[in-house]
Amino acid sequence: MIEAAPFHQLPGDSSRPARAFWATADDGIRLRMALWEHESPQTNGTVLLFPGRTEYVEKYAPFAQRLNAEGYTVLAIDWRGQGMSARLQEDPRPGHIGEFSDYQRDVIEMVTAATELDLPRPWHLLAHSMGGCIGLAALHDGLPVETAVFSAPMWGINLSPLPLWAASAIAYVAGRLGRGGRAVPGTGAKGTYLLDEAFSTNLLTSDIDEWCRLMREAAAWPELTIGGATFDWVGKALKESARLSRMESPRHPMTVSLGSEESIVSTKAIAERSEQWPGSRLLHLEGARHEAMMEAPPRREIFLRAALERFQSV
Repeated sequence: MIEAAPFHQLPGDSSRPARAFWATADDGIRLRMALWEHESPQTNGTVLLFPGRTEYVEKYAPFAQRLNAEGYTVLAIDWRGQGMSARLQEDPRPGHIGEFSDYQRDVIEMVTAATELDLPRPWHLLAHSMGGCIGLAALHDGLPVETAVFSAPMWGINLSPLPLWAASAIAYVAGRLGRGGRAVPGTGAKGTYLLDEAFSTNLLTSDIDEWCRLMREAAAWPELTIGGATFDWVGKALKESARLSRMESPRHPMTVSLGSEESIVSTKAIAERSEQWPGSRLLHLEGARHEAMMEAPPRREIFLRAALERFQSV
């Protein structure tokens, strides 16, 4: 039996809320998922939405509703350690992970839930940032989707000006000293990026309306937010990105978007993977920052149309 979970909406939001529910991974970690169901019997399938680091399912409600309008059911997840899913250490604020492969436990529960709910097929992957790293690994592990769409996937991290070897070494030493669960200095351990950063210098979106929505959510639901990443998270993320870079590309039809103002993930890693992926499309979004699904309406629409074109290509 699926146990209902809370789903938040801002005052004045009259849209149909998602159906949120709890699931438990095989290691006992409680996870929250959200389902936006397409109400018509005529459906185009289901989108499995993999969010990024720090995110929560409510953040994607407007985009999920756009996909509903195009005939798709959408299932999204709060990854372990963020949103309303179980936090992984006593201090709940930093973004933390024990092993990056633990996220695949969450993927398994997501696929199990989609199967038990008999969500309409075909299934498609839509993954953003850290979700793109998790999603690429999941494709290699047999994720049962027909196509994949990535938004600024974390196939590498922009560490500039720090060299990769130095970042990896610092994370390793911190772990050896018993400080792996502490937030990396300068990443906002206790705060929330959306409330701490000015719109003019933010790295996420160029759209003031979307920025204000996300600020209101962070202020209204602080329990859904997290702060900076821990040394362990950074070290394990770098290790996973390197592992995936050595693997051949999956055979799924794929589209990946990259904003011209991207500065969080590695643009080089995205370009290289796109070149190596047979039949892939690299969508350049001029003027876009990190989050295509929360960008200014013209850029958001370009991304949506490219995603729909990919989903409909099979």
